[in-house]
Amino acid sequence: MNKIILLHLLSNFLKTIFLWTLVSFCFGVILNLFEEIEFFKNLEVSIFTPLILTSILIPSLIIQLLPFIIFVSSMIFMIKIRNNGDLLTMKVFGYSNIKIFLILALTSFILGWLVLFIINPITSTMTKYYEKTKSSYARDIDHLVTFNKNGLWIKENLDNGQRIITANKPDGVNLIDVTIFHFDKNYNLTEKLISKKAYIASNNWILSDVRLFKLKQDVFDKKDYKEYEISSLYDYEKITTLFKNFGTMSFLDLIINYNSLIEDGYNKIFLNQNLHTLLTLPFFLLVMTAIAAVITLNTLKRSDNIKFIILGLITCVSVFYFKDLSFALGQTDRIPLILSVWSPVIALSLFAFIGVLQINEK
Repeated sequence: MNKIILLHLLSNFLKTIFLWTLVSFCFGVILNLFEEIEFFKNLEVSIFTPLILTSILIPSLIIQLLPFIIFVSSMIFMIKIRNNGDLLTMKVFGYSNIKIFLILALTSFILGWLVLFIINPITSTMTKYYEKTKSSYARDIDHLVTFNKNGLWIKENLDNGQRIITANKPDGVNLIDVTIFHFDKNYNLTEKLISKKAYIASNNWILSDVRLFKLKQDVFDKKDYKEYEISSLYDYEKITTLFKNFGTMSFLDLIINYNSLIEDGYNKIFLNQNLHTLLTLPFFLLVMTAIAAVITLNTLKRSDNIKFIILGLITCVSVFYFKDLSFALGQTDRIPLILSVWSPVIALSLFAFIGVLQINEK
């Protein structure tokens, strides 16, 4: 009988999670579809292209929202088993509140790891495809920034032509071994700069140890400068911001290729932030299940579901802003960045631990 109750508990809990994940997916598709239609409205593409791209993007967003989906699913499931008498029946067969909580929490915890190792690599691949496809339709490709095995490449449109910048991996706010090519409107090379280092904290780049080759009467005239200044559309913050979309990197990518990504020029701070954010997922799912249990399993009496809906919404909003505030403190160096990622989990775990002890006495 205990085995039957356990299977019943797990199967219905997983069904509830799947149902609310599906609901979240449908809402996500509807909301994002308008943005995709707006993007493609003046392009000659199939009517299904915005829908396909939206369907590809939403799964990665679902993973980000998974703690809140688990919280809502856990609350609805626990309210259901309490109101239909299943909770009382389980107690008759020896299932205490703490035992029910541990089964559901452990299920959420394992689900989190399965998402990281199985689902996340798939969604990251889908996000890569989404970004690649979307960029191929982008109308404004005058300015491009990319990292590859050859370093950093930047293309800028100027009033009198174009500029292409190449450099080795960034060293803080500096670019090392910088080469800059200036072309006229007919794509003829007019100027070449070679610099050992470029300080790019602002849009006014300061180049050090510069060798300038400038075209004069079909001959390149050479001049050396200790310092040379150019104005660019990009600075350090803007360049690094372009590569903060770590949705294209899976948990396995970050673990296996961590050193390679740093060598390719990715910012170590943001790599660590994303890695630890993903690592917190299973623990976040466990904690959110615990909070749902604390709210719903404190009594066997049937009650109005409206107050639980309101309480659930308040809890979700509070956790979201607490998590966002913690990230903001970490990104502004008020607290260590890794601590800012784990702080919401630690704080909510303490609250949940006290609450679980209380519901175990009921």
